Amino acid sequence: MNFKEEDNTERTRQKFRSRKDNDAFSLEPQKQKVSRQKFKSNEVNDSEEFDGSIEPERPKKVQQISEVIKKIQRDVFIPEAITVSNLAKIIGVRLAPFERKLRSLGIEYTTHDHLLNSEEASLIAMEYDLNPIVDSIAAIDLFPKAIPKDMSIYPLRPPIVTIMGHVDHGKTTLLDALRKTSVAAGEVGGITQHIGAFSVSLPSQKTITFLDTPGHAAFSAMRARGAHVTDIVVLVVAADDGVMPQTLEAIKHAKDAGVPIIVAINKIDKHDANSRKVRDSLMRHGIELEEVGGDTQCVEISALTGKGLGELEEAIITLAELNDYRAEVDIEAEGVIIESQIEKGKGNVATVLVKRGTLKQGDIIVAGASWCKVRIMSDDKGQSLKQAPPGTPVKVVGWRETPNTGDEVLQATDEELAKTVVANRLRKIEREKQIKDLEIINEKRRQRKKELEVDQAAIRSFKRKVWMFHRGMIKEYPTTPSPPSSNKVVKSDDDQIKEFRVVVKGDVSGSIEAIVDSLDSIGNEEVHVNVVDFGVGDISESDVQMAAAAQGAILGFNVKVDKRASSLAQAEHVEIMCYNIIYKLLDGIKDKLSNMLPPVLETVVSGEATILQVFQINVKNREFKPVAGCRITNGTIVKNQKVRIIRNNKRIWEGSLESLKHLKQDVTEAKKGFECGISFDGFTDFKEGDLVHSVVVKEIPRTL
Repeated sequence: MNFKEEDNTERTRQKFRSRKDNDAFSLEPQKQKVSRQKFKSNEVNDSEEFDGSIEPERPKKVQQISEVIKKIQRDVFIPEAITVSNLAKIIGVRLAPFERKLRSLGIEYTTHDHLLNSEEASLIAMEYDLNPIVDSIAAIDLFPKAIPKDMSIYPLRPPIVTIMGHVDHGKTTLLDALRKTSVAAGEVGGITQHIGAFSVSLPSQKTITFLDTPGHAAFSAMRARGAHVTDIVVLVVAADDGVMPQTLEAIKHAKDAGVPIIVAINKIDKHDANSRKVRDSLMRHGIELEEVGGDTQCVEISALTGKGLGELEEAIITLAELNDYRAEVDIEAEGVIIESQIEKGKGNVATVLVKRGTLKQGDIIVAGASWCKVRIMSDDKGQSLKQAPPGTPVKVVGWRETPNTGDEVLQATDEELAKTVVANRLRKIEREKQIKDLEIINEKRRQRKKELEVDQAAIRSFKRKVWMFHRGMIKEYPTTPSPPSSNKVVKSDDDQIKEFRVVVKGDVSGSIEAIVDSLDSIGNEEVHVNVVDFGVGDISESDVQMAAAAQGAILGFNVKVDKRASSLAQAEHVEIMCYNIIYKLLDGIKDKLSNMLPPVLETVVSGEATILQVFQINVKNREFKPVAGCRITNGTIVKNQKVRIIRNNKRIWEGSLESLKHLKQDVTEAKKGFECGISFDGFTDFKEGDLVHSVVVKEIPRTL
């Protein structure tokens, strides 16, 4: 690193001068050298004892490779000037402990907006065992602004409410009743497939933003993300069904995110409704209701008839006023991606929930590794908007790439800054991937070296014992060691496991993410799913080519198949499986994997005979051959089936029949009660009293 030679530079260095700092500047770690004589001595001891379990000292080259990996992992890019809060984000620590660390280092000003120069920031990074690199371009990124200490001066914003609960407990029907539209009717099978965000104007002239999270188990990740962007969780529990597994998941997500809960006991109008049982079950799982002195409101509703909806709205507004949700409106926009997809005629589209600031048409925003100039912005009703204040969900058109669900949205000042930020993030992702690959390669090399050392120790021990045997020092000849690992044909885990390769295409990124996560959990130690590629949009020719190259299939969710893609799939023999309900998709994949499992082989005895007498039959030229005179005691003896000979409850032979005769006539089978003569192919050592079993091997299909 090159630092400017100024007076304040020397003072800054004196603040941070320590033994750790001096070590950080040293590229060659201090290691005690081992003498060659000591190493030779160890070799002699090894050759005398021949103990294969002794692991030799780790080579210095391997240690240096490990040091290089750690050094790469600690690289951070530092700009010429950076605020305290942004440096904390780069280092990866929370602001409060970071400020305490700075005060302990002797820095006088530690407020979040205090500017540090590159040398101060570099020395602070070294305190966290990081390798600072001063690079203004590579360090450029966007970060959210620090939250002001006094939020009371800013205007109120609509509360963001997430509807959570078990599948089919009435979450979408509740939203439908609140905003007086037919969301549930448009969902396949009545099950919500991806996150929807809606602003609802209530009769009380208040506005509430609702997030409708899917209730199916496959969408746990999406539901958890919904809890992390919400202010209030409305937990819907069916009065006739009670607390279910996904109800408990929703409670966990809300508690982990520190989000207050309002319980809505739905379907109260059904004849088998039992709200008291629901309340007792909730309290057993840590939900303390207001009626027993807790702080969780509970409302009984019927989303179908509209009963209790007014009380639910009042409970939401009361909790929102109590928590006093406010946000700045005059800063750069900040938000989160709720869902993203590709729409015909519009291209890449994403639903953005604005959390702070005001998003305007024409603004430049960045989300993850994608950026966008807002060309079109519309609300959930499809009406065009010029600007979106905090708490507003909007559909934004103009993304260069489809952003991922859950990505943080931050506004950039211009296109050049947005492109630089995205390029830096992509470079960081690639660098982390390379580091991970490097670790895997080095780990395999270390494992290989360890195996070779064990093999060499075993060979030395074997030679030593052979020498001792020839000189009478041991009585038994030593066991030959197993072949070296280098000569073994060892199948890797990937070779042993059969995989079903798929290319996944879906309508929105949130659904794709949940599907890919679910596919990873399907399978066992014998079969699994390998997702070759995934993306948003209809199935195209490039997807078919990708699947054909991977010798896999295409899995579509709520998407269409292009005609040319369909023709190409037939020509390339690529199977396309399309679904619009998540559990049917998962069941279809399970069936595919089940068909790949080797069947269970079950041996069934189809017939049994007892050898009553052994006859010597003249075959030709005074050549005699023994024939078993048998009586069929059970089932049927079939000539072309395998047979076993059982003596004293032990199998002594298994093979095929050479002949099966009844009254000197060849027959294909002999049923119970028949007497017959049997000769065996290649076996003559049978005796009177032996049992002959005719066996059939059945293949029983397996399922996951």
